[in-house]
Amino acid sequence: MKRKGNEATEPNRRDFLKILLAAGTAFTVVAAASVFRFLTYIPTVNQNESTTQLAWPRIKLGNISSLEPLKPLRFNYPLVNTPNVLVKLGVKAENGIGPDGDIVAYSSICQHLGCYFAFQPPGSSPPCDASFQAPVAEGYCCCHGGQYDFTQAAKVIGGPPPRPVPSVQLEYDSATGDIYAVAMSPPTIFGHGPPGTTDPQSVLSYDLQGGDVVTQDTLFSGS
Repeated sequence: MKRKGNEATEPNRRDFLKILLAAGTAFTVVAAASVFRFLTYIPTVNQNESTTQLAWPRIKLGNISSLEPLKPLRFNYPLVNTPNVLVKLGVKAENGIGPDGDIVAYSSICQHLGCYFAFQPPGSSPPCDASFQAPVAEGYCCCHGGQYDFTQAAKVIGGPPPRPVPSVQLEYDSATGDIYAVAMSPPTIFGHGPPGTTDPQSVLSYDLQGGDVVTQDTLFSGS
């Protein structure tokens, strides 16, 4: 009789082990999914919001008469927490505006790890490396030595950045000399979307998330 009792309970043991195995497998899958989400970019864009409702702000940055060659002007765009730098280079530049085609503006957030970089005139040295002299007008990141050539659409010319920083699209009013920021060019600003995103509509969606859209009053706040 005892043997029959043991035989009767054996299926129950097997069923119990199957339940434990299934639960363990499910837990592993959930844990793996959590790690995957942690290691990948999670968009903050509201997927139910139509991107056609979004638009780049048009902001007056200043007048050409107030710009000095190789003197950077720092400003926020398109959000109050996304800094940029505008420079009159004194030499014609790719996508430059103004009578001499030498006025450009770029995001100041490095595409490597998101550090803020500074503008370096030709021949100048960054505060982090007195032995280095900028060969051209460039952006130099003191975190890891990233270099962006401002005369060639922020082309990477040194260090680890995987791509150029996005440029601020500018408009120049030849009648008044006023300069306006009207949009951002791809790729996405570092930290505001999947790295290297170049689709214009996606760039618009991502770059306008994660902060307050800049206004004329907040253009230079914290710059």
